[in-house]
Amino acid sequence: GQLPTWLQGILLRNGPGMHTIGDSKYNHWFDGLALLHSFTFKNGEVYYRSKYLRSDTYHCNIEANRIVVSEFGTMAYPDPCKNIFAKAFSYLSHTIPEFTDNCLINIMKAGDDFYATGETNFIRKINPQTLETLEKVDYNKYVAVNLATSHPHYDSAGNVLNMGTSIVDKGKTKYLLFKIPSSVPEQEKKKSCFKHLEVVCSVPSRSLLHPSYYHSFGISENYVIFIEQPFRLDILKMSTAYIRGVSWASCLAFNKDDKTWFHFIDRKTKKEVSTKFYTDAMVFFHHINAYEEDGHIIFDIIAYEDNSLYDMFYLKNMSKDFGENAKLTSTPTCKRFVVPLQYDKDAVVDSNLVTLPTTATAVKEKDGSIYCQPEILCEGIELPRINYDYNGKKYKYVFATQVQWCPVPTKIAKFNTQTKEMLQWEEDDCWPSEPVFVPNPDGKEEDDGVVLTCIVKTDPKDPPFLLILDAKTFTELGRAIVNVEMHLDLHGMFIPQQDMKTETE
Repeated sequence: GQLPTWLQGILLRNGPGMHTIGDSKYNHWFDGLALLHSFTFKNGEVYYRSKYLRSDTYHCNIEANRIVVSEFGTMAYPDPCKNIFAKAFSYLSHTIPEFTDNCLINIMKAGDDFYATGETNFIRKINPQTLETLEKVDYNKYVAVNLATSHPHYDSAGNVLNMGTSIVDKGKTKYLLFKIPSSVPEQEKKKSCFKHLEVVCSVPSRSLLHPSYYHSFGISENYVIFIEQPFRLDILKMSTAYIRGVSWASCLAFNKDDKTWFHFIDRKTKKEVSTKFYTDAMVFFHHINAYEEDGHIIFDIIAYEDNSLYDMFYLKNMSKDFGENAKLTSTPTCKRFVVPLQYDKDAVVDSNLVTLPTTATAVKEKDGSIYCQPEILCEGIELPRINYDYNGKKYKYVFATQVQWCPVPTKIAKFNTQTKEMLQWEEDDCWPSEPVFVPNPDGKEEDDGVVLTCIVKTDPKDPPFLLILDAKTFTELGRAIVNVEMHLDLHGMFIPQQDMKTETE
């Protein structure tokens, strides 16, 4: 095929790559050692490279020739000779475990630099051109967080907004929203942007010892949207997991009888909106987008009725017929919540406060809290991406993978949130990864651009390829076939040529 001449830059992807070290195996697919890969677009040609992230975790494991650093679903024992007392003592001395720096989920831009990210307090700087691993950054040096999301947001000035959980810090467990500036003052050029990190706001956890798990958060023009879901980490269980010989993942539990709370943080005043908004119990990983209209915040997420998705990816469940046999007990559902921030305070109890044309409701309760029910936009999509120029604004299109009842995607979809139309790309025996939208620099419309996705074939003899689709029509523009074994990855980003520091700089 032909690539558009304007497509110049690097598509960077991240995901678990190595699941066996020596005679030891990880229990969970999300635990594997991070493998970075990139597609560089230069003058109509595509170059591929891949490299393991050389994290401290990677080095420790490779040197020992077995897994010695614990991951979320795999508890490892560094020294089997240590007796139980020494082990118990060393772990009581730090209840919150030392987490891994195996940053295998996403790529983040901070300042002029790029980082591989996971969900712990560590991120690793990488060189996007060579995929070389550079220094390790510990968020904890700059902000009191033990966990942080790998889905940050970027404002128009290029500052990074992210959220992390501070576990039992000074007797409180809270969620922190923090900002990493895109540049540092001229006189401090040698310093990193992390030195100027600021905490924007903190939201107390509803429970000291059971903070909510979250994988992403939302942002609109004036608000940050944080969802506290009843899918929670049990800190007491976590602090004894090592001694009990169980993984941290076993300390996560979903309570289906509980509520899901919505928090809205005003980006200007840095304060949380005081009204209590909630919905029914759900589990979700990905926010799609959010925007404001006539005193309402509208936000779209992909939610499940239970937490079966995580359990699917235990490697014992991932046999060669995984694609056919693995069945989700709850299909991913694209839900739109419409939350009235400005409403008549004298409104009658049990009245719906939403005044926009939607089936989503927000009902006032006796105690003043507001119970929200969503509009269902569609079902069966995951790993959603949008044209990021429309992030926080009213938008039309979601690009996503399509999964029905199976956790492995078989199609790429473009969904129109306004007309509910869906375009699809599929081919036999193909497993696509998260689609990344790259806007045409001269584009006028939201879907002027291309969609890039890595395709792994179910037959190992068939080579994988990078697929380039016209984002408007969803027709194939071209594919770059790669004669190496490629892995299913998680997330990534496209870096336009002009955003890359040249080596001399």
